[in-house]
Amino acid sequence: MGNTHFQPPEEVFCDLDTHQRLPVVVLYVMPSFYLVVLILGLPLNLISLWVFFQRLRRWTRSTVFLFNLTLADTSWLLALPFLINYHLDHLYWRLGLPLCTAVRMLYHNYFYLSIFFVTCISVDRYVAIVHPLRSLVLLGRRKTCLLCVAVWVATLVLSIPVASMTLVQTCPGSNRTICTLYILLSETTESLPFSLLCSIIGFLFPLLSICYCGLRTIRELRSRRCRHDPHNKRRRLRRVLCAALVLFALFYLPYHLSRNASIMIRSVYPDSPASWQPPDLAFCLEICFCSLITCVNPLFSCIIGRQFRKEFQATFAGMFSQCTGMQVASVISKKTRMKMRKRQRVASVTPVCAPPAPES
Repeated sequence: MGNTHFQPPEEVFCDLDTHQRLPVVVLYVMPSFYLVVLILGLPLNLISLWVFFQRLRRWTRSTVFLFNLTLADTSWLLALPFLINYHLDHLYWRLGLPLCTAVRMLYHNYFYLSIFFVTCISVDRYVAIVHPLRSLVLLGRRKTCLLCVAVWVATLVLSIPVASMTLVQTCPGSNRTICTLYILLSETTESLPFSLLCSIIGFLFPLLSICYCGLRTIRELRSRRCRHDPHNKRRRLRRVLCAALVLFALFYLPYHLSRNASIMIRSVYPDSPASWQPPDLAFCLEICFCSLITCVNPLFSCIIGRQFRKEFQATFAGMFSQCTGMQVASVISKKTRMKMRKRQRVASVTPVCAPPAPES
């Protein structure tokens, strides 16, 4: 491999001294989290896709955005087995640089897809309430689909620098290779500006957009207090804003803070690898926690989409009742078989002959 080389900062991932906290997190905590996320998140997102394709006949703009969000979740979950195998194999990457680059780009790409589609849903609620007539012209079904394609393309372009900063490093004294993260590289001349740029474009602007749209929409609804609200627009708006802000506060904000802190510490203290370990540890734990987004987003879709929520609950209840029905049927069949066996045993016992009648 021509691009395979070793950098001293990754020495902690070559030695894997389990007496330190970071190798323990990387070897045991991260694959455990990924495995739980895969077991929980993949069925939830597959059920969501089935609901979108089979149960929802009328698609609104929010439905289109939620479908793309689910599609992004599923694509990331399908890449998780590669990372689980990598971490369980003591950070031995055996699949080459192209697949290493694809997996690292996919995570970066997925993270901003999630942010942008959550932002699109919030902005859509704002336009529908504050500018209801204009929204029909601005965001028709065709334009909504084109906007989703533009989001996919924009996040892909935003993730292209990850490919040039992803390396497969060979550990000295062994043949073990490591699929690196650009955040954990010693050279920060590329990673620091790139991380700050992504934080501004991919996090700060969407957060400000959600806050602005939320405040404007609340002001608009307050001016309509005397009007009847048959569609519960205020309640639905509160759900959208609260769900979006919770996602930003729990997942997106800590991720960007820990990522930038990890790179900045390397930039400020380039010759002190010991000072890198606390922010690296925080960042690795944050990666584990952020992987839970794929399990949370189906719940976010249930909160936002009223029709989706009904169909999802009906589908889930139908699957559960079918499973419990099969269990009940198996129990009944077992009882029936036991009764049949008892009857066969009784029938197979030869009756005792009556004593002969006395001769007259």
